[in-house]
Amino acid sequence: MNSSKEMNRNVVLTHSWKKVKLGEVLKESRIISENPSPDNRIKVRLNVLGVEKRPLENEIEGATKQFIRKAGQFIYGKQNFHKGAFGIVPQELNGFESSADLPSFDVSSNCLPEWIFYFFKQGNYYLELSKIARGVATQRIHPEQIYEIEIPLPDIETQKQIISNINLLEQKGSGINTELTHQLDTVKQLRQAFLREAMQGKLVEQNPNDEPASELLQTIKAEKERLLNSSASLGRRSLEGGSQKLKPPTLKGRAIHPIKLEEIPFEIPANWVWCRLGEICTKIGSGSTPKGSNYSKGGFPFFRSQNIHDAGLVYEDIKFISNEVHNQMNGTVVYANDVLLNITGGSLGRCALVPVDFQEGNVSQHVCIIRSEQINSKFLHKIVLSPFFQKFIFNSTTGAGREGLPKYNLEQLTIPLPPLAEQQRIVNKLEQLMSFCDELEKSIKHSKEQNEKLLQQVLREALSGSSNEVSAEDLACVLA
Repeated sequence: MNSSKEMNRNVVLTHSWKKVKLGEVLKESRIISENPSPDNRIKVRLNVLGVEKRPLENEIEGATKQFIRKAGQFIYGKQNFHKGAFGIVPQELNGFESSADLPSFDVSSNCLPEWIFYFFKQGNYYLELSKIARGVATQRIHPEQIYEIEIPLPDIETQKQIISNINLLEQKGSGINTELTHQLDTVKQLRQAFLREAMQGKLVEQNPNDEPASELLQTIKAEKERLLNSSASLGRRSLEGGSQKLKPPTLKGRAIHPIKLEEIPFEIPANWVWCRLGEICTKIGSGSTPKGSNYSKGGFPFFRSQNIHDAGLVYEDIKFISNEVHNQMNGTVVYANDVLLNITGGSLGRCALVPVDFQEGNVSQHVCIIRSEQINSKFLHKIVLSPFFQKFIFNSTTGAGREGLPKYNLEQLTIPLPPLAEQQRIVNKLEQLMSFCDELEKSIKHSKEQNEKLLQQVLREALSGSSNEVSAEDLACVLA
């Protein structure tokens, strides 16, 4: 059985340090609040994000016995200590309350509350507390278990000096992380700028020998008309039969309105043309969910919104449907080169391009299939990811609660269409630039990880009391 004793670290202390159990420096405070107030409660956030006032709407008056908490006390959450729910009660929350599930402790005069806080924070040591959690339905970590944990403890002046330098270190580390976060935001903005330039015809040079986009659009319209006539004469099932499995257009009877001057948001090159998305697509429509969540262990992949990401399809937590169910949903079949767009919920606007080697699958009602037989599918994917298209998505949702993007709005969206040859040049250039952004992003994230590792290493050394103890001068110089 795991115990607090098993978590005590074997450290060779310097002569000025000693080992103590937390029970020697902590004493649980259990001052009952005689007049508890729902507007006077404390919350301890996960991931070592501190102690704060609990929102009033989360409280029920008189539901649980409350205890008064004082500034400077060490406090933690019994259920979530191992998830970083611990901290020090700040001065502005002095006199506030919490239940016994958030025990709070007075700290003896020979130990600073911050010393205990950093002991659990350093090296993410708090994660190891999951080993001692007890319970069946709900696991908790109780004070008597915490009391058995040993910590290295120097004299109070040494604690003050080390903590002062740790604060300096964290400030500098925080400054670096802020700068790295800013750099990541800059890379994100750079991606958007490249997509914006691409949609405005500014990313690559125009070739006067390219077939004008106006002729491409006429060819698309003629082919759609042919498919519509075929669908009317042969029937939908007949059209989808055969070796090529042609996909019927879904816009029959749907009016495509002429584009008005005020709908054109920016200028495009002379050999480009403005059109509506519905004019160039043979399918725009969402899927459906099988009745009774009729999933199977194998068969055809069934994509939900969590499987749709800008970088591609994610098969983690993928569902499958049988051949029978798949045939029943033949109007929402996914094919290679389809563009899949999330049209509801928190992932609204996320978009994936189905790879060229994909066979068949299906989608839920929260995912829209955008299919165009004669447009470069990679270019179409880039259009959907562009700031221009994304702004349209978020300005066109309807419904309360779980907002959705109506099919009709998508069909009527005005988009810029370049010549087919230029579409490929744009895709090539964007892939090159996005690869550059990927490398930048990877480098910045690596720097963030290294910065955090360095901080944790210094914290471990500073609080260990070992013969390799980091001096105050070392701490002050780190990240200088």
